[in-house]
Amino acid sequence: MSTTPRCPSCRRFLTLDTLRCPACRTDVGYQVIDRAFHGLRDDRVAIDGVTWYSCSQREWGCNWLVREDAPAGRCFSCRLTRTRPASDDTIALEKLATTEEAKRRLLIQLADLGLPIVPWDVQPGGLGFDLLSSRSDGRRVVIGHAGGIITIDLAESLDDVREALRVRLGEPYRTMLGHLRHEVGHYFQNVLITDDTTWARCRALFGDERESYRDAIARHYATGAPEGWRDAYISEYATMHAWEDFAETFAHYLHICGTLQTAAAIGIHLDAGVTNLRDVDVVPRESYRDEPIGRLLSDWDWMSQAFNRINRSMGLGDLYPFTISAPVQEKLAFVHELITRAPLTTEEQVALALAEPSGERS
Repeated sequence: MSTTPRCPSCRRFLTLDTLRCPACRTDVGYQVIDRAFHGLRDDRVAIDGVTWYSCSQREWGCNWLVREDAPAGRCFSCRLTRTRPASDDTIALEKLATTEEAKRRLLIQLADLGLPIVPWDVQPGGLGFDLLSSRSDGRRVVIGHAGGIITIDLAESLDDVREALRVRLGEPYRTMLGHLRHEVGHYFQNVLITDDTTWARCRALFGDERESYRDAIARHYATGAPEGWRDAYISEYATMHAWEDFAETFAHYLHICGTLQTAAAIGIHLDAGVTNLRDVDVVPRESYRDEPIGRLLSDWDWMSQAFNRINRSMGLGDLYPFTISAPVQEKLAFVHELITRAPLTTEEQVALALAEPSGERS
């Protein structure tokens, strides 16, 4: 359902975090049902006879709209944040704004894929976020997932902090959106796998998640990834435990689908008549739900080569510095099957999940 977001006044292309059109200076708000920007007057707009207001967190960068009958002034994304820095911690709140933007991008992608989003305050084990800063009071914040709640250290929104960790851990890629996609993979592993047969298939591919996680952590940080890990894993971190292998694979599936969707939305493709990459056109699709995994991975193989060349022309590292081996392809195929064979969340259900009141009443 994703469309290319444009300014409702001048039709300029807008990024998903836009609050005001840089060309015509129109204040805009993002409506998640139709995935479109709407012009605001006095922080409100009428859409199909319903008044929508700016999220109360707009001053901290949130551009989503809230229905007039919502129980609180915060949008669906902001209400999913269970814990956040104190209101007087302005430094942490600045970091929160960056992380919340990545979270909104994640939620839009999950909705585009038709995945169910049940809030933490509606159902036990539902999705929620504790967004904390290790720089606020010196406490240790461990990025992770437990019982539907994803914990993120806001300090990693600082480039120097995140880059230092990336180098120390030997990672080729480390972003806040990447963290969110990885952690939500843990959440959806339990949501999408619901029967013993599918769990058995999952364990055959990724390993047995019932094995001691504590022992796996100790082993991983003592000895590192096994030799030749690239032959079977998407990353070093994926080698630590079956849980992490699934979450890393799930995150990469979201990386691939999200980037191809953006390429399709803005019309990027490889024309065989003018490129020497291959002999036939490569035309990304906004959705691969009805396509086999081979089509998705083939398109990605060629498009990622092009994206890597573009990055290198700017003196940067590869946009996608990973190798997808045959075993990793099998794992991605399993994730593709889980997502595409799950009951599709209809547009009506997406509207309910993203726009209607949650269980919160504060």
